[in-house]
Amino acid sequence: MNLPLFIARHIYHEQDNRKKVSRPAIRIATAGVAIGLAVMIVSVGVVLGFKHTIRDKVIGFGSHVTVADFMALQHDAPTPVCMNDSMMGVLKEIEGVSHVHRYAQKQGILKTDDDFLGVMLMGVGPDYDTTFISQSMMEGTLPAFSDEKSGNQIVVSKIIADKLQIKTGDRIFAYFLNDKGVRTRRYTIAGVYCTNMKHFDENICFTDLYAVVKLNGWEQDQVSGAGLTLSDLSQIDAVDQQLNERVDRTPDPYGATYSSLPIQNMHPQIFAWLDLLDLNVWIIMALMVAVAGFTMISGLLIIILERTSMIGTLKAIGAKNKTIRHAFLWFAVFMTAKGLAIGNLLGIGLCLLQRYAGIVKLDPETYYVETVPVEINIPLIILLNIATLLISVIVLIAPSYLISHIQPAKSMKYE
Repeated sequence: MNLPLFIARHIYHEQDNRKKVSRPAIRIATAGVAIGLAVMIVSVGVVLGFKHTIRDKVIGFGSHVTVADFMALQHDAPTPVCMNDSMMGVLKEIEGVSHVHRYAQKQGILKTDDDFLGVMLMGVGPDYDTTFISQSMMEGTLPAFSDEKSGNQIVVSKIIADKLQIKTGDRIFAYFLNDKGVRTRRYTIAGVYCTNMKHFDENICFTDLYAVVKLNGWEQDQVSGAGLTLSDLSQIDAVDQQLNERVDRTPDPYGATYSSLPIQNMHPQIFAWLDLLDLNVWIIMALMVAVAGFTMISGLLIIILERTSMIGTLKAIGAKNKTIRHAFLWFAVFMTAKGLAIGNLLGIGLCLLQRYAGIVKLDPETYYVETVPVEINIPLIILLNIATLLISVIVLIAPSYLISHIQPAKSMKYE
């Protein structure tokens, strides 16, 4: 029989009304662990959900890695680059790349009878992954984008639609400037999207790749660039290294120079802001662990002082200090385990409630989302449980040495 474990169970399950001090202390210690774990689970879930939601929105407007002309990437110059079948094949063969699409951009002006607005026309073809935009559609539908003909349809954002007071089905004139003067096109509003990413929603409209290439006066195999989607974002550095070796700094048939840029480098402010959230989580976790540890230490010390006579009796019949200390540490494990169980129910429950009910709202102009996003990561929750249990027990090792100073003869006076 494991004597320390047996003693710990006896103390933990004992129902003695005379122990009026220890029961509240045990409840407080258990509540400290439960609240601490619940706060950590919610904090981690919110930060992960927020980071991944914003990251996916930024990537949704582009890709994990962009391949374009060097000057276009460095200075946002409207310089085309050749993306023929040969180059597309090279990009698709790079290990870690799951999808490649071409895109073309053209700045223009949308004009109604009463107002006008400068926009960026984003031309995409049938190889463009429309999942993100489809999920963001508020009205209308996405047209079948083509790289062979123009359907004269565009998809605008809710911000653009509200400013120009247009809706799905309306027709609108667009004006584009080039070396030959002003070119006019008439488009039909196919749909309206909203991603709450103001930086993008204020400018970007989607239309056919063919139309934008023609408006720019480029050759059929020239585009603004190509977007690479990776099977795993963690491989972005390895993919970027392969691009540096095989694609970057090589000239295309028209004299442009290929270059690549990861999504983090294209939008450094947004990703730097998201990285700062990790520091907040570490601070919250440290504070919660400190609170849980403090309540556990207080609870254990109260239990030890209240059980002084029992400790003296055990020593009198030959029990070693190590055995008694282990018994009280096992008792602490029972308290912590109960707190962890309650904390998991509370933390995961709050995460699920927010995820499916969206109770906590946010200002989308500031935070890019309308409700607090939450992601439940089971491996991380398990890791939090293990770490909390280990830290709670480790911080109790030093206080448990108080048992060594209790002498059997003197402890009888506590009877």
